[in-house]
Amino acid sequence: MTTLAILLPLLFIIPSAFGLNYPTCDLTNTQDQGSTLKIFHIDSPCSPFKSSSPLSWEARVVKTLAQDQARLQYLTSLVAGRSVVPVASGRQMLQSATYIVKAKIGTPAQTLLLAMDTSSDVAWLPCSGCVGCPSTTAFSPAKSTTYKNVSCNAPQCKQVPNPTCGLSACSFNLTYGSSSIAANLSQDTIRLAADPIEAFTFGCVNKVAGGGTIPPPQGLLGLGRGPLSLMTQAQSLYQSTFSYCLPSFRSLAFSGSLRLGPTSQPLRLKYTPLLRNPRRSSLYYVNLLAIRVGNKVVDLPQEAIAFNPTTGAGTIFDSGTVYTRLAKSVYEAVRDEFRRRVKPRNAVVTSLGGFDTCYSGQVTVPAITFMFKGVNMTMPADNLMLHSTAGSTSCLAIAVAPENVNSVVNVIASMQQQNHRVLIDVPNGRIGLARELCS
Repeated sequence: MTTLAILLPLLFIIPSAFGLNYPTCDLTNTQDQGSTLKIFHIDSPCSPFKSSSPLSWEARVVKTLAQDQARLQYLTSLVAGRSVVPVASGRQMLQSATYIVKAKIGTPAQTLLLAMDTSSDVAWLPCSGCVGCPSTTAFSPAKSTTYKNVSCNAPQCKQVPNPTCGLSACSFNLTYGSSSIAANLSQDTIRLAADPIEAFTFGCVNKVAGGGTIPPPQGLLGLGRGPLSLMTQAQSLYQSTFSYCLPSFRSLAFSGSLRLGPTSQPLRLKYTPLLRNPRRSSLYYVNLLAIRVGNKVVDLPQEAIAFNPTTGAGTIFDSGTVYTRLAKSVYEAVRDEFRRRVKPRNAVVTSLGGFDTCYSGQVTVPAITFMFKGVNMTMPADNLMLHSTAGSTSCLAIAVAPENVNSVVNVIASMQQQNHRVLIDVPNGRIGLARELCS
């Protein structure tokens, strides 16, 4: 089984705010080696998608919170009763695209930088001639000798929302905020480093209309559990197993990694059961038992953290959400205990956007530990606190999950996962966790 190591740079939403010096980046000279891919933070100096007009730290934090809120609204809307087939999860594009990975599509290969998402079931990318797509870089089907449209009679066409047929080819529409996205269901060879996957099914986007949050510019690669996700389509190659380590936003090197397949996975991991929730079958659920702040196990309402296959409530790991979200009663209990343990004790608490626990000046904060059956995940200050450009303001980077949804999902997000190895092992029904300094 091939191991795919993906090297990452900075992960924070505005690394330039920290006054760090970065190495120069030349994507044209970036070469894959064996089964190794480079992956970039979408706002890093190496990313072609970084803003030409950088926002202030405060504006960037508020913007990212709004994007996270939209993503949470989508994740919590994934409830069976309507179709739960994977490409219906196209609205998973309502996210902040944290990581982008280089993939080669077609014959000869065309290179695109796709957002990587553990909670998405579908791959999609803008195709040439797309009207309203946010990037000028697009995949050209006409230049690939292995490209083909998926027919209306193909089983994949039954797995997309609102399929329509034109000239016997399968098309469908996705909703993205207040925007609509039209795509053709297509197949071609995709190469992740040295691994070719033939007849890989994806959405070839030809139109984006309306307003709303801009989708990932060059597309998305889903690592979810549905039949059209990468892990399912490449099941014979990767056996529904992968792990990743996300480096700190302070990292200056391409030091994180994504490993696909059971071979060469880390051995020193502790495991907790991986759960499947039939109400939101795409997501990677775990059973959160308790939360500890410092050495204090917080008194939590168990119904707010319990796994519930009837309602879809519970706790998930998600790489596409930036800041962890907790049910209101859980968040408030954790926040209150956190505030009590911050030193100095008379530190003044302020707010910023959706963050209500911010401080001016230097403070010492307690660690927070998520407690699961068989393993604990402890997060030090680097995983918990956002710091302003000048370092004068810091905020607890955890917020309340949306309440106006079918049922609340607690989301363990990318900032809190940094410098942890997270192993998703679907065949053995488990998630492995270990602290790993990959920065």
